[in-house]
Amino acid sequence: MRTYSKHVLMCTGSRCTQDGKQSEAMFKKLGEKIDSRPELKVKRTRSNCFAVCKNGPILVVYPEGVWYSCTNESVLERIVEEHLQGSNEVSEHIIHRLGVGDV
Repeated sequence: MRTYSKHVLMCTGSRCTQDGKQSEAMFKKLGEKIDSRPELKVKRTRSNCFAVCKNGPILVVYPEGVWYSCTNESVLERIVEEHLQGSNEVSEHIIHRLGVGDV
């Protein structure tokens, strides 16, 4: 396993989106976006369900504990570019924050 400084978990379960296929496709896109930036030290992990089931797929970034509603590829690109690469949270897509609760 390569060294990483952030861990991204994404729900790929069938309840986040209408048929579940969008979640799996977004997870694949996430991998492509991370792999295309070799300077990023990010590990991604698939999760079956976060038991949130609203505006999914849900993407969680640790160690910050920021939960995003990642509804389309442009949101995913912003999270990768602004949060994972630039260390700036994409506040308008945050739905939950570790230690704070829903926002």
